[in-house]
Amino acid sequence: MFGDQRVILAIDSATSSSSTPDLTPSEKHTSGSSNCVTGSLQVAWEQRGQVEGLVNCYSKKNKVCTGSGNPAIEGWGSEMEDADQNGEVNTNELIGGIGRELAISCLLRLPRSYYYDVACVNRSFYSLVRYGELYRLRREARIVEQMIYCSCNVLEWDGFDLCRQRWFSIPSMPPIECFTLADKESLAVGTNILVFGRRVEAHVVLSYSLLTNSWTTGEMMNTPRCLFGSASFGEKAIVAGGIGESGTLSSAELYDSEMQTWTTLPNMNRARQMCSGFFMDGKFYVIGGKAERHNEILSCAEEFDLENGTWRLIPDMARGLNGGSGAPPLVAVVNNELYAADYASKEVRKYDKENNAWITLGSLPGRYTSVHGWGLAFRSCGDMLIVIGGMSVGGSGVIEICSWVPNNGLPDWKIIGTRHSGSFVYNCAVMSC
Repeated sequence: MFGDQRVILAIDSATSSSSTPDLTPSEKHTSGSSNCVTGSLQVAWEQRGQVEGLVNCYSKKNKVCTGSGNPAIEGWGSEMEDADQNGEVNTNELIGGIGRELAISCLLRLPRSYYYDVACVNRSFYSLVRYGELYRLRREARIVEQMIYCSCNVLEWDGFDLCRQRWFSIPSMPPIECFTLADKESLAVGTNILVFGRRVEAHVVLSYSLLTNSWTTGEMMNTPRCLFGSASFGEKAIVAGGIGESGTLSSAELYDSEMQTWTTLPNMNRARQMCSGFFMDGKFYVIGGKAERHNEILSCAEEFDLENGTWRLIPDMARGLNGGSGAPPLVAVVNNELYAADYASKEVRKYDKENNAWITLGSLPGRYTSVHGWGLAFRSCGDMLIVIGGMSVGGSGVIEICSWVPNNGLPDWKIIGTRHSGSFVYNCAVMSC
């Protein structure tokens, strides 16, 4: 879209922290001017040479603007929605004097944790953020940024912004009984987090929207299930296996978050539950789990070719990984290389594609609360592996996030985030958009 041009952005905002306290209406009125979105976008535009420009961007509204979940941004959003009920994206007035294309190019490369502040500038900025246009353009330009979401207390979710190294909160889930008493699965896809649960009489799906910062009822699968393997790529995701009304499943489905639709895919070769899913080399994989009969532990995996719509059985791909008596295999993919966290030996391993074998690299970080792998999260974020675990410190729970960029050396885990919360990670999802 922009050829080999490169835009480098820096923003200095008066509202860079989500910890700004909520203000009373009178305080909002008197302090609005000093707390409005007043920043600068420093643009370095390179194309066979360098031309630098500095664009100052000032808020035209006397509003307080803070991070996700603050009542101030909700009030501002409500006002903007009333002014633009049709939901049409108006990009005619963005950053005056530099043109629409360059203005949008700047915004695409701005860390998305600033988008709540950007939405307060004017109605045009608000429309780009609120109706998802910026995220669609980011996908087209292949600009991806990860944020971590984890649930360490019943119904509550915390987020961690890797770019700004800070925590934030999102609204609690509705108090539906199945989400307070039983296990649940979660999946981040596009700008949504899907959470799956099961009541006595039916399955339940809730959807969190990054655009509206709210929970709503999500679309049900064609074959509702739990304890399935899943993974996402952009605005789409695949779920496979699990337990349905008829028992252990071999079926799989593709979810489109923009259309909010489920499409049934061809069945796997083996029915399985308590399995894990991931994407690698452009294909979807399901690994490990249990078979339908006699709780047989499956050491095989299956590979789904999205172009041909076919499954290929891979014998022994899960051999040596945890399974059966504990959590599904803890696996993550970085740069098309597969890694696993062995929660029994507390080691991290790498998959050798050529020899269909696992190689031990070193130790996992910390002594986190885990019951056969439950309560521990192992994920990928860009070029990093992430381990999220909880522990009890002084009678209260603490959650830590550790990261490591895989290389040829031993794992060198670094703590990048700590938060007082629960001491057990119930669910974790990484949103990439």
